[in-house]
Amino acid sequence: MTWPSPENYRFCPVCAGPLAERLLKPGEPKRLVCTRCGFIFYIDPKLAVLSVVPYQGGVVLVRRAIEPGYGLWVAPGGFVDVGEKVEEAVVRETQEESGLLVVFGPDEIPWGEIAFRSTKEALQEYLNMPGELK
Repeated sequence: MTWPSPENYRFCPVCAGPLAERLLKPGEPKRLVCTRCGFIFYIDPKLAVLSVVPYQGGVVLVRRAIEPGYGLWVAPGGFVDVGEKVEEAVVRETQEESGLLVVFGPDEIPWGEIAFRSTKEALQEYLNMPGELK
């Protein structure tokens, strides 16, 4: 599937105000922002990456700093930006999110406080893999 490029969109889907390209965060692509209401129009498929990082017999987890799941634990990950390779996204997201890292051994993972079912399932699957595959 081919996604429309930013120049295909001219008006805000919230208030019909004009959209303009703005750099919101260094290192990310420019985003369309409504000049009237400030709505950010993200043009990207909702493809996400997850990084399971082994460390000292456990895995790296980070605490969510935003909703959904504020304050809960997740493996580093996030959305792939438009035009970004999946491999680049997993490296970027891991670097962005593991600045405040917490490392858990398998018996110390706070299973009841994991934010998303997909994170819990990925961690369980990884921890159950034979040692030579980790």
